[in-house]
Amino acid sequence: MKKLFLLSAAAALISTGAFAQSTVVTTTGTGHAAAVQIEPQYRTKIKSYVTEHRIRPVTTKEKIIVGATVPSDVELEAVPSDWGPSLTKYRYVYSGERVMLVDPGSRTVVQEID
Repeated sequence: MKKLFLLSAAAALISTGAFAQSTVVTTTGTGHAAAVQIEPQYRTKIKSYVTEHRIRPVTTKEKIIVGATVPSDVELEAVPSDWGPSLTKYRYVYSGERVMLVDPGSRTVVQEID
């Protein structure tokens, strides 16, 4: 019932146009591996952050890809608030010249920012 209410509220926001003006992220799919869509200007902002702050990439035996689980020995970094409030629920990993958004509860990669 609660889920139905939330879906109805989201549909109402979309129909008014307010949602499109204030939202940076759209999730598609269900479950832990839902894809996160990020607008191009925010992708650029995220990549600039990694470059400016000289974030060191992590190295792992396995390549980190969308849908995969990040190994438990890899430290997940908090998403900075200037990436947008809709992204702060995620963590990130910088690996192989790519920023990977990670669901911290399941450690599943939900989006690659290249």
